[in-house]
Amino acid sequence: MPRPRPRTRIPLNTFAVPFGLAGFAETWSYAAPVLHLPPVLPQVFWVLAAVAWLGMLGAHVLRGVRVRGRDRLVDQLRHPAQGPLAALVPATAMLLGVDLARVWPTGGLALVLAAVAVAAGFAAWLLATWFEGRLALESVHGGYLLPTVAAALVGSVATHEVGATWLSWACFGVGVFFWGVMTGLLLLRLAFRPELPGPLVPTMAILVAPPSVATVSLFALTDDALTLPVQAVTGLGVLLLLVQLALLPRYVRLPFSLGFWSFVFPAAAVATAAIDWVRVLDLPGAWIPTAAVLALLCVLVAVVGARSIGLALHHLLGQAEDELHAADDEDAEPGPVTGATRTA
Repeated sequence: MPRPRPRTRIPLNTFAVPFGLAGFAETWSYAAPVLHLPPVLPQVFWVLAAVAWLGMLGAHVLRGVRVRGRDRLVDQLRHPAQGPLAALVPATAMLLGVDLARVWPTGGLALVLAAVAVAAGFAAWLLATWFEGRLALESVHGGYLLPTVAAALVGSVATHEVGATWLSWACFGVGVFFWGVMTGLLLLRLAFRPELPGPLVPTMAILVAPPSVATVSLFALTDDALTLPVQAVTGLGVLLLLVQLALLPRYVRLPFSLGFWSFVFPAAAVATAAIDWVRVLDLPGAWIPTAAVLALLCVLVAVVGARSIGLALHHLLGQAEDELHAADDEDAEPGPVTGATRTA
């Protein structure tokens, strides 16, 4: 009996999988010299991230062909909840380009520059659609930091790593400006509007990613100088990390969904920034905190990965997609709001 034809595109939330794996691989790349590990070990995780990115792109394209005419890509990109998440595609490509440059400098540079261009074009287009005035504050979630903040800060590090330093400070400036703007918007939404749908709650973890990536970027751009900006950004990062620790009881109560992949990149970014600090300070016994941080991150990735594989083995990926779609639609159509209570 033929399988029923899908009616919707794959949720863009799923691109958090390769983005998280790329962040995980980047953490291993930073940890390997401190732990005196062979360089080939992080490459295992980079290959995994690249396969996941290409595979996810392929799955989205194939699904798009099958639902063509019934669920247009432009409508998905304009969706208040899903649209910003498309920035995960070029952001992941930037990270993969950095690794590619280690074996093929020209190819890595080309991939990073192309990804930065795509990210910039998408961010400009998305901002223009927001300026139409039809966006509700209730639709904002952590993914809104991706197009202008995460992509720009990742681009700052990536362009520096592949030698395009003329672009690094420009990316950093864009990321820092919109970091303040979008974080303020997100905090207002989280504090004064109804809580996020369950599968979108993990997007709150992205709050710790900008200060972490900005820390790594500042160390790279200033040749590891302990400047006042990097100390200030780190201080903010510590506070936001404490907020995430306070949110742990809420996170633990969540039923598992593919949205849990939204935890992985922020956790990897924090781990990478911590390892970078250990490296810059040249602390004695640096391998101990590095190994501890890396072990915690490995546990997180192993748990989320195993649960996701479990969904696939039990043929529940379709149901998991439906849960993401339902959460996205609920977030996009909040209805009238009085105070902090959503009403029908």
